[in-house]
Amino acid sequence: LLSVSGMVKTTAGEIVFQGKSLRGMPADQIVQSGISHVPEGRHVLATLTVHENLLLGAYLRKDRKDVQRDIQEQYRQFPILEKRAQQLAGTLSGGEQQMLAIARGLMSRPKLLILDEPSLGLAPLLVAEIFTTIEKINEAGTAILLVEQNAYQALKIAHRGYVLDTGKVVLSDTAQNLSQNPQVRTAYLGN
Repeated sequence: LLSVSGMVKTTAGEIVFQGKSLRGMPADQIVQSGISHVPEGRHVLATLTVHENLLLGAYLRKDRKDVQRDIQEQYRQFPILEKRAQQLAGTLSGGEQQMLAIARGLMSRPKLLILDEPSLGLAPLLVAEIFTTIEKINEAGTAILLVEQNAYQALKIAHRGYVLDTGKVVLSDTAQNLSQNPQVRTAYLGN
């Protein structure tokens, strides 16, 4: 994922998005091409407010009025963030930080939102809320690339799934077929 988003240099292979190679492209140009990455561990800017974090998510955009509208949209999607708008991001709970990280990722208006382990370290109730939000984002027209160890939750909302083993794709199918696959059920779904 870090290679896709331009944070780690690729050494082999090709990364293509909408027919255009991303290999060697700087991260800001990858964001401009329509990809936003919400990294594992959230990585909110702890010493900035919630509002400032959202503004930074739109740093490449020039349409300031639309940026303000999009911030209001994120506040509608994540009401707790509006209540905490002037609070330092580092003082938020883990679930609130995850919501902020997703909202910040959406501020660039991506065509593809990459989510790396969004449920990591969250309470089960928050996990369900985050996955519902991910599903809504996708239904609104943003493609999602979700990397998630919680295979059960991921397959419930995914259209297609890939099972990786030490970095190699070992299974690929529709999410429904993967959730019914005996090998997947035993190894990843616990039944």
